[in-house]
Amino acid sequence: MSNTRANGFCRLNWMQRIGYGSGDMAQNLVYQTISIWLLFFYTNVFGLKPEVAALMFLIVRLVDVLWDPFVGTFVDKSNPRWGKYRSWLILGGIPLVGLAALCFWDGFSGSLVYAYVTYVGMSMCYTLVNVPYGALNSSLTRDTEEITVLTSTRMFMANLGGLCVKSLPLVIAIFAPTVLDPATGKETAVINTPEAAPAWFITMSIFCIVGLLLLFFCFSQSKERVVMSKEEASKVKVSDLWMEFIRNRPLRVVAFFFITAFAMNSVGNAADSYFMTYNVGATPLLMTVFMWLGTIPAFIFMPLVPAIKRKIGKKGMFYLFLGTAIFGMLMMYIFVSIPSLKCHFWLLCIAQFVKSTGIIVATGYMWALVPEVVAYGEYTNGRRIAGIVNALTGIFYKAGMALGGVVPGLVLALVGFDADKTVQTPLAEQGILSLVCIIPATLLFLAMWIISKYELSDEKMEEINKAIVARG
Repeated sequence: MSNTRANGFCRLNWMQRIGYGSGDMAQNLVYQTISIWLLFFYTNVFGLKPEVAALMFLIVRLVDVLWDPFVGTFVDKSNPRWGKYRSWLILGGIPLVGLAALCFWDGFSGSLVYAYVTYVGMSMCYTLVNVPYGALNSSLTRDTEEITVLTSTRMFMANLGGLCVKSLPLVIAIFAPTVLDPATGKETAVINTPEAAPAWFITMSIFCIVGLLLLFFCFSQSKERVVMSKEEASKVKVSDLWMEFIRNRPLRVVAFFFITAFAMNSVGNAADSYFMTYNVGATPLLMTVFMWLGTIPAFIFMPLVPAIKRKIGKKGMFYLFLGTAIFGMLMMYIFVSIPSLKCHFWLLCIAQFVKSTGIIVATGYMWALVPEVVAYGEYTNGRRIAGIVNALTGIFYKAGMALGGVVPGLVLALVGFDADKTVQTPLAEQGILSLVCIIPATLLFLAMWIISKYELSDEKMEEINKAIVARG
């Protein structure tokens, strides 16, 4: 280890915490836009069939599974002049934002080849940013309490970016064409037709520019204190990734938790736009309000995470908030299924707030587990291969996202969804509702069982970190 090891137990100032968190805000502006809106853009604006888009999402994720191990190994082995991990915020960030904007360009409208090239390229560049960014967390400090605060700050900033992403219908509406609404006699922006394509590209370009500036800010505020020495880094191999997975049991628990959590998130996020458009019939404004409620709880509850964790422990916090999310999904299913309640939009807003409170805290705090399994790996085998561990977690959360990308497209195809129709069949509406409530709730039950197997308490982590430092 480097000489910074002795100083690894340090507390960061708020500028450094916010600076680190800005990196996740940037990635959310780019990648969460892709996760939530790209399927909707492909089917309603770009002109792809749902099943074709679903297959493409699966193939892109398979490419990631092959690509991520090489990125994790390369990052751990390399020593760029600006820092082992922070350098990639810039080196990978510039091509990432360019390709992300091109994903929403209709210059080759309907071209499957163009969609593949831009989406695959964007996803590979995202890995070049996300894996080092995740590893950067464990290089900033060893202090368990500081990592909790840092993760809370990171997720607060990430959800700030998410709030912007969920405001996308309102931003697109500024640039989109309008039509006369016969019911109100007013001009209404149309965002779900091919004519709105330029508005989508302009909006995504704005998000990408802001995202790149935030990556530069994250770069400027991050200082690596706990990293491998160059000698140790030279010994890292791709095979270390799978060896670490085999011998690091807490890592396996976290990995499978990531699969279920991100599958749940991806299914629900991809379905929300269809749900609000066809099941609820919401305007861009109401759609934005609904999606805002999917993020607003972060600003209330994420700052409370350190106190909640101290009170009920890690596992207790996961059980509480995963259960809250399931309850919110049940509320939403009931409100939409009963005709007399369906017309009350405010009831859906309450259910969305409850559901999102649980999801945000549970899936936000899980990132604090990654530095723990990195430290556990260092404790058991003597090497702090943060890049490889983050590549592994990246593989598994992208596997979850693959499910989240494939399942909505397949379900839409099975229930006969037709993007050319403004009103869908009852079967299609029920299929969309299952994507918002039933499938995500099932995955959350599975996630609760998985996290019950996690064994690294705060007390255990204190012992592990002190033992590592004592070894010298």
